[in-house]
Amino acid sequence: MKIADWTSGWPQGGRALLRGSAVAVLLAGSSAAYSQAGCAVTAHADPPRQVIRCGPDLTITAERGSAYRLVDRDGDGKPEAAELTNGGLFIEASPKRRSTPFQILTPHAVAAVRGTVWAVDVGAARTSVFVRQGAVWVARAGQPISVVLEAGDGVDVEPGQAPLEVKRWSPERAGRLLARFGR
Repeated sequence: MKIADWTSGWPQGGRALLRGSAVAVLLAGSSAAYSQAGCAVTAHADPPRQVIRCGPDLTITAERGSAYRLVDRDGDGKPEAAELTNGGLFIEASPKRRSTPFQILTPHAVAAVRGTVWAVDVGAARTSVFVRQGAVWVARAGQPISVVLEAGDGVDVEPGQAPLEVKRWSPERAGRLLARFGR
């Protein structure tokens, strides 16, 4: 899987520049790997989840059973992306990360931010992205057309060619997703 790379601003016209292959240094469920890479893991029971803190500017909450791996392209111990194939992640990226955007890559979508609070949910047939705070760029995997979500917006990304449709999520739908992360 390739990772989109931005050197400044959002991709022009939704087109991402592809750069090399992802180098995974962190594997889900491996606290030792997280610790070695400069991230700390805390397990929580209600709801079951792991909170991974990578410095003061990035916190990732993974619900139990999520299949993901963090990606550190430059080997500095700070992940720039997560590959999520099943389950959900809740991301809190500080605006201080503006020089290092954080991305979630799924089988259906690529979502990227520079500083925001958002959630991504992946199932067999679709990826759903919801923004709690800030803005998130989302594109269907392998396609150049993108949308930008703002606080309260969500999008369901399914295989195919249909345009992505940004919707204001109901408080109930957003609440159900956020509750899975203890929010």
